[in-house]
Amino acid sequence: MEPTSSNRKKAMARQRKAEVMIAGEQLRLKLHDGKLIKDRRYHLRTYPNCVVAQELIDWLVSHKEAPDRTTAISLVQHLMDHDIIHHVCDKRPIFKDAKLLYRFRKDDGTFPINTEVKIFMRGQQLYEHLIGDKNSILQLREEHGVAYQRCFPGCQLIDWLLQNGEAESRRRGLDLCRALHEHGIIQHVAKKHDFFDSGLLYQFCINFRRRRRLSELLNESKQDTDEGTVVSTKEETHHDSPFVLRKNPPQQEKSGFQSVGSRKDLKQVTSGRRGSLNSLKLHPAEFPPLSSTSVVTCNPKSVLRRNFTCEELLAPGAPFIKKVLTVIGDALGWGFVIRGASPCYVQAVDPGGPAAAAGVKVRQFVCQVNGQYVLHLDYRTVTRLVMTGPRAIVLEVIEPLE
Repeated sequence: MEPTSSNRKKAMARQRKAEVMIAGEQLRLKLHDGKLIKDRRYHLRTYPNCVVAQELIDWLVSHKEAPDRTTAISLVQHLMDHDIIHHVCDKRPIFKDAKLLYRFRKDDGTFPINTEVKIFMRGQQLYEHLIGDKNSILQLREEHGVAYQRCFPGCQLIDWLLQNGEAESRRRGLDLCRALHEHGIIQHVAKKHDFFDSGLLYQFCINFRRRRRLSELLNESKQDTDEGTVVSTKEETHHDSPFVLRKNPPQQEKSGFQSVGSRKDLKQVTSGRRGSLNSLKLHPAEFPPLSSTSVVTCNPKSVLRRNFTCEELLAPGAPFIKKVLTVIGDALGWGFVIRGASPCYVQAVDPGGPAAAAGVKVRQFVCQVNGQYVLHLDYRTVTRLVMTGPRAIVLEVIEPLE
């Protein structure tokens, strides 16, 4: 069964939105690194994580993201139209090149998390895991005499979802894959078929690791209007992802979370809040629960120096201390990963996410979640408690004494 023209247009339109999200997130991270986003006072009130409109336009032109101020203004307006940026008081729907304060919605927790965004984030998470897998199912394959790079049979993707705990059943895996197909995340290599649990070959049609200039957004937007289609992005060889907070070379790190090394490495927390897109909150009714096994590909082994039992952690006089931490999730998650079973522990922490800001550290053991005792539970159960709970979670953790 071939996809209809209407379905193809919808998928391409959704893919277009995804490209805007990638570019917007890339810009946000660059502005944080450049210290343009910071707390500012205006009329005796402090506005956190803001950028001045004039300074933003200056930066876009000086960094050659836009050829002139007029184009830069159009570019930011494009981001505003897609709910990436907004005026701090939401009083100005039209961007002005003036001394006005604007903020990225991801920095204040107002980024709209609708079904499309959830599917997009899930696709990005799966893509990162598959790219980083040494035995990845993404391989060079042939269909009808034509070779395609980084493609996979539909049935193998569902097998992989089941093996990695990303789907509870084959039916749920098929539903997830069809949702990714409908939203322009994956497609048949020849764009002739919908998604089937079969040997047909499919590819990711969004390169989540591609870096691009923001001015391309306006060029492609104009082409969309003129031609009624979306221009597919070309694969690039480098591995920098605008969604991944990484400081190390890509060959050393393939995850949205910082690799666990020395304690010095673990203290690299930036001043600007950067929520993790890999710890997105998904509702079980819509998709299979998000398994933390698929998130951390740079830390496949336990980060613990040795294993501990629950009895050892709770023994009188044991060299451990309890702490209570409140993690307020941002628009896209909490920014940490837990592993293990009875007890489970923190395997990785997004260095710029809410968890790091709240004091969550690698090798802490999770004792309670929102008042519920979880020390004897496995990480899948604890992860589900966090992801289906409130935005603000209260963690009681146990950590070794320094």
